[in-house]
Amino acid sequence: MMRELTLEHHQHNLKYNLAHEFIWGFGAAFHTVYALVPLFLKELSAPEYITVSSVGIFSIMIAFPTLFSAAFGRNIINIKKAVILAHSPILLVTFMMGFTFLIYDPALVNNAWKIYLCFFILYGISIGIIVPVWTEFINKSTIDSLRGKFLGLGFAFNSLGGLLGGIALKILLLSELIFPKNFGIGFFILFFSLLLGTILFFPFKSKRNKINFPKQTFKSFFFKTKDIIKNHKNFQKYILSRIFYCASLPGMGLYVICCQNKIMFDVSEIGTFTIITIIFSAISSYVSGFIGDTYGNKKSMLLAYFAHLCAPLITLFASNILGVYLVFVAVGIGQGSFMPAAMNLVYDFAKQRDSKTYMALIDSLLAPFVLIYLFIIGVLINNKQYNLALIILIISLLIGLIVITLFVKDPKSDESYNKD
Repeated sequence: MMRELTLEHHQHNLKYNLAHEFIWGFGAAFHTVYALVPLFLKELSAPEYITVSSVGIFSIMIAFPTLFSAAFGRNIINIKKAVILAHSPILLVTFMMGFTFLIYDPALVNNAWKIYLCFFILYGISIGIIVPVWTEFINKSTIDSLRGKFLGLGFAFNSLGGLLGGIALKILLLSELIFPKNFGIGFFILFFSLLLGTILFFPFKSKRNKINFPKQTFKSFFFKTKDIIKNHKNFQKYILSRIFYCASLPGMGLYVICCQNKIMFDVSEIGTFTIITIIFSAISSYVSGFIGDTYGNKKSMLLAYFAHLCAPLITLFASNILGVYLVFVAVGIGQGSFMPAAMNLVYDFAKQRDSKTYMALIDSLLAPFVLIYLFIIGVLINNKQYNLALIILIISLLIGLIVITLFVKDPKSDESYNKD
């Protein structure tokens, strides 16, 4: 670890990050929360309100530990060691998923979907532990002015890895392997991909926090957190727009179920959906990073909001498999453009303050509203009100787009909250 990061170090980290993201993307294709998870739950005979709520449940579970992770990591000096250790829980969870569905075969047990749902919840919590620490790790491993392209290229390679993973997933689901052993193999592929991707953190060069960095008590940490919530007005407006954007989370589980109910496509189409999503996610990730570095990260976030608004609109009128493909084009653009923009907006809002805290605050503040959307959409789905559910998502996403467009200033140029 070093005091300052040079351009040579940044480029060194970029190479390893591209390999890391590619491998993670390949593995993640075998556990996509917007396609594979809801259909896997459906195949396990889970209630429909559970299957369509998978993305929202995932978001809430990520949010649950983030603030605690940021609080306990407030005085980290060796950020690389911390980010590697933070990946231990997810490796354990994914290994157990693979073992359970390949070796143990829970199909022999009543209510097997409950076993998987427990793993899925632990999977989300594990990612919530990682996110704040990984956010700070990226902050310490990149040059500020080049971070947008770093993240954009990284997520693009993640998508390219996912493209190959999607092809492999389609082959796996079309094979002679019986259900759920085919999914068990996919979960083991996910485990080994995450393991190899975590190992690739070791060669990274990262800045070391100053030795004289004043250690925060829990009391001072929560005081600063409270001050951000109360006084950072532009951040408040951003959170307001993100509250309405939460509608996209239950939406991603809803789209595939709505379309299958209307068109009755084969389950092997999950691989095709993954490939489509990943291609457009890769393209939009790079475009989003470029727009963010060139014109500001707020503008790159607008692309994500608009794409996610298009997804329920297309779902509402889809009448054939081509329409379903277009839904996943919109989902891919939304997902790909969102991650680089959202990450860079965290750094823009935080400026020289603790980026872990801002990332954790966003997830924690939004979690109750994700829960509200899950409840509303779940009630409507139980009553087979699919179109009404889609209309509510469309209205919410439109309001979110209006708020971020008209009322949120680009935080990079906003100096209204300049506390250290």
